[in-house]
Amino acid sequence: MEISLDKFDSSDIVKAVKDIKSTILASRYNAARLANREQLSLYYNIGEYISVKSRTAKWGSNAIASISRLLQQELPGLRGFSESGIKRMRTFYEGWSKYVSNRPITLDDFGYSSESAIPVNRPMALDDFSEQEIEWFLSIGFSHHYNILIKTNSLQERLYYIRRCATEFWSVEKLRYMIKSNPYTTGLSQSTFDATIQNKDLRAAALRSFKDEYLLDFVNVEDPDNFDERILENRIVHNIKNFIMAFGNDFTFMGNQYRVIVGGKEYFTDLLFYHRALRCLVAIELKWSEFKAEHAGKLNFYLSALDEYVKRPEENLSIGIVLCKDKDDKTVQFAFRGITTPMGVAKYRTADELPPEIRSALPNPDDLVKLL
Repeated sequence: MEISLDKFDSSDIVKAVKDIKSTILASRYNAARLANREQLSLYYNIGEYISVKSRTAKWGSNAIASISRLLQQELPGLRGFSESGIKRMRTFYEGWSKYVSNRPITLDDFGYSSESAIPVNRPMALDDFSEQEIEWFLSIGFSHHYNILIKTNSLQERLYYIRRCATEFWSVEKLRYMIKSNPYTTGLSQSTFDATIQNKDLRAAALRSFKDEYLLDFVNVEDPDNFDERILENRIVHNIKNFIMAFGNDFTFMGNQYRVIVGGKEYFTDLLFYHRALRCLVAIELKWSEFKAEHAGKLNFYLSALDEYVKRPEENLSIGIVLCKDKDDKTVQFAFRGITTPMGVAKYRTADELPPEIRSALPNPDDLVKLL
């Protein structure tokens, strides 16, 4: 039946619908968040039980497989409790137990007099983390946590990926891809940022926004003798979403072969982006070969032209990156002497350079596009 709003204040009705919708969505989000927290606590407590029993009790090598099989019989349709799933819970506990302030349990706690020897209403106590870090930790799923645990090397690296997953809503597939491309590594080791970016906060942010090496797994070099910068550029433009995934979500693509006219002549920058957080243009020069000293001078010219003719008054100085196949640190050091614009040098790897086991594990570029 069609509803007429003639008898009502339509704006008030529309507002009511928006308010109710917002409340419903907020309630659903809270319910999902609370359910996720409960699941993480459940898996942590079961992981602790399995860890203590399997590491200190006289369980045979097939004990966990037997437990999984019998659980399926007791609770038909139970999901997540395969043999590998139970072992992941043990990994989850053992990976985080030193940072959780819950009292550790021992074999003596696992008597059989009570109905359940595993604590039910015992949330993970993350007392050493900030409130924001706890919120991030409890907001991402168990599969995210497991992948972060097995693929990172330090607490700070774990927290970095937890934050990115929580704030950018990464899928598990995107998390795996990002860990392979390793955005956690600290910024560029060779740049002119210290001398050319005066604001220390902006300089630190710029260093964090770029890194020494990028994985361009969507570029596969089948014929190295006939491969050059233009082919590389075309591959990147064709897979621009994948390229931005490798560089970071703050990059907005403005164009390739971006034209700037200086002294009546045309000059072209290979790739031009805008970085929202840094509030500046980012020019990327692609080099299929090793870095050469003249690359710095050429990029310095492009950046000066962009600052003069393209940059808006409220924006920061343009930044340039020479993205090359290889580089010699001393050559870069000498080439950067006297440079007056912010620039850096980074290397890239292509799919054909990866070990076969890693190459086969990477998702298809077309599938990656669907994740964005």
